[in-house]
Amino acid sequence: MRISRKMEHVHYALELGQSRQQGLSDIKLVHNCLPETSTDHIALTTTIGDLIMSSPILINAMTGGAQETESINRELAILAREKGMPMAVGSQMSAIKNSEVAPSYQIVRRENPNGVIFANLGSEASTEQALRAIDMIEANALQIHLNVMQELIMPEGDRSFIGMLGRIESIVRQSPVPVIVKEVGFGISRDNAKQLQEVGVQVLDVGGSGGTNFAAIENARRPSSLAWLNDWGTPTSITLLEALSVYPWGSVIASGGITNALEAAKALTLGASAVGMAGSFLRVLRTDGVDALHSFADELHQGLILIMTALGAPSVQALTQCPVVIMGETAEWCQTRGIDITSYAARMNRSK
Repeated sequence: MRISRKMEHVHYALELGQSRQQGLSDIKLVHNCLPETSTDHIALTTTIGDLIMSSPILINAMTGGAQETESINRELAILAREKGMPMAVGSQMSAIKNSEVAPSYQIVRRENPNGVIFANLGSEASTEQALRAIDMIEANALQIHLNVMQELIMPEGDRSFIGMLGRIESIVRQSPVPVIVKEVGFGISRDNAKQLQEVGVQVLDVGGSGGTNFAAIENARRPSSLAWLNDWGTPTSITLLEALSVYPWGSVIASGGITNALEAAKALTLGASAVGMAGSFLRVLRTDGVDALHSFADELHQGLILIMTALGAPSVQALTQCPVVIMGETAEWCQTRGIDITSYAARMNRSK
């Protein structure tokens, strides 16, 4: 059943697409007419926790656990290798329970022996399972994904979430690699970020709403839909600012409905040190093919270099010194929640 569910998720992710209502239209970059830099001086190197990566674009967790998904992971791993991008695999619990499907994950390390690869398990995992997932693909970090609403809507999903934080803390204490806690599309609040920080979680992937909608996907699989839950969650722009009010630069990944270089640049300027993308890569691969996938990655990198040059930001971290105005629903939310956004607009665009 788990294997067929993996392919159902791929099918519905492509069929339903992304809402693109991730809130980043509320984020306005301030033009710099005196950038004093050139495209030749731009570096895309960035940091996630203790990991140094040559690209801020993360091929985020998608799939694995079925024979059909092995080819998807193979092509994504080759892309990661060729473009210097970090990559996360989908949940490895299916391989923990059935070793026959482990090759659908291990293909990623075989194709990209020197790359930055993230293992992935849900918050129901034990410490022993987490260590096995890390070893399975010789991972550089471990993602623990949070998907409470998806599980509740999923016909065969979990109904009890007692002990989540304690299990995460245990994994953090015993993991030989950094632990990243990732939402799958419903966002992480400031309050939850503080809880995760207190148990030692080094990195958050905020996974806001606006991208692949797992509430809608599970509703498509249900005999009786709970469609009134399809809008559940916090948009990416908002959950990113919530997380950044707790975690410093280098510790937050933005994901959720980010599809192009401008949206990625906005998230990086707010303070994310990397941007996770999944649905866009999957769609290009499955609908347009491998060559288009590689061209898409090139367009993302070239677009980031263009925007960083225009802003006068020679590095990903330098983007956080560029002024940005936060408007609309995102600004209203932050004002109501007591999250200061005035400092973002007060940054100074000055040539160095």
